[in-house]
Amino acid sequence: MSPAPADELGYKPLDGGWGWMVVVGAHISIGFAYSTPKALSIFFKEIQEELGASYSEIAWISSIMLAAMYAGGPVSSALVNRFGSRPIVILGGLMCWASMVTASFGTSIIYIYFFIGVIGGCGLALNLNASLTIISKYFLAKRPLANGLAMAGSPVFLCFLAPLNQYLLDKFGWRGSLLILGGLMLNCCVAGALMRPVNAPCKPISGAYTEDGSCVKNSKKFLDLTFFKDRGFIIYLIGNMMFIFGAYAPIVFLPAYAIDQGVEEYAAAYLLSIMGFVDMFIRPGTGLVANSKWIRPRIQYFFSFAMIFNGTCHLVCPLLKSHALLVAYAVCFGIGFGMVFALIFECLMDLMGNERFPSAVGLVTIIECFPMLLGPPTAGLLVDIYGDYKYLFMMCGSVIVAGGLFLFVMNTCNYHMLEKEKTAKDRHQHQDNQDNQDNQDNQENQENQENRDQVSILEAAQQGPRLENTETPN
Repeated sequence: MSPAPADELGYKPLDGGWGWMVVVGAHISIGFAYSTPKALSIFFKEIQEELGASYSEIAWISSIMLAAMYAGGPVSSALVNRFGSRPIVILGGLMCWASMVTASFGTSIIYIYFFIGVIGGCGLALNLNASLTIISKYFLAKRPLANGLAMAGSPVFLCFLAPLNQYLLDKFGWRGSLLILGGLMLNCCVAGALMRPVNAPCKPISGAYTEDGSCVKNSKKFLDLTFFKDRGFIIYLIGNMMFIFGAYAPIVFLPAYAIDQGVEEYAAAYLLSIMGFVDMFIRPGTGLVANSKWIRPRIQYFFSFAMIFNGTCHLVCPLLKSHALLVAYAVCFGIGFGMVFALIFECLMDLMGNERFPSAVGLVTIIECFPMLLGPPTAGLLVDIYGDYKYLFMMCGSVIVAGGLFLFVMNTCNYHMLEKEKTAKDRHQHQDNQDNQDNQDNQENQENQENRDQVSILEAAQQGPRLENTETPN
């Protein structure tokens, strides 16, 4: 599919200039949004021992945080449409800071759920959606590259936060670490300050004003349920939900699994850093590849391949026991995870276009909060029941591979159906045009015949008197 036309926005995106500074701000805010729930897993063992929680109970911390981040999508989209991205990202940074500082005084797991999970997750939701939305306003032709660079914030921050959290945990405990982490998240306010609103020209590139005479069309509704009439959107949503269900549990439990296999704690934490380091190069690289003329029209298939590769890595993981093999797994995991998340929102933009994307991403994220909420606790429950981590990797891998295969098959069917519908529509339009032409020809023939009849009558009338004169007797 080709990118959405610029006249959907009523102006031509800059595809550069200050937009690259906006990408820097989005890199920071998205980095914290996606890396924080993963990097918090470093503290889970200490929190679990101090508060007496089980594996499934401790997994709810990241799960609730991620679910709140996704569920807050429609609210964030509505706020961005009303106030713009800059104040919303700043507000999100303040909420994240307050959540971490307050959670450091927690004495129960429910307290941690609320402040880290709910409050912190809502703050991350404001950061994420506002950043994605403003990129779609600054970029069109270079949008896959801009999205790839912005989404690379997740692995970059994970690469540094994982060992940093392990260091902070050793020096200050999990409570002191949360205080420091909250201070670091105030950098989201700096990122928000970079998100200058787009100055749309007063005259759209088409030379015609929008229906209400303004330079930008009216914002969409809070939740646009007409998306469910779009077959491509439904296919994307189902496949994406399957991926989200299995995406985060392997990250949450990877350090604990490595320690269970006899890996030293710092080495186990660095597995997340290795994954993040690989991921940070894969995301912009994937953006470049996706922007090529060969892949851009087939980006939905590229997304399917990335999901299948990611799920296959998890299926192989239970066979890997040594530290060296786990490092290899982390590398492959980083490749697959980075490819998926470099494409996940670009594919939605490709389907919906820039104009409908803010409403679409809000609807997608609020639906995805359910598999996000259930995935890690379900994986933790498998560990509680069987006392072995291999079953969670097998579950996550099989669900993700199934989701990738579903997207590939259904997109193939969808494109075939779209082609048939287009052919039928063209045939019907051609038939209508032919019928109209035949009607016009018949009408013209009828008019011509009537004109000829009138001429014959006039000629007969003129010849009548002449005949009478010629027959007069001498």
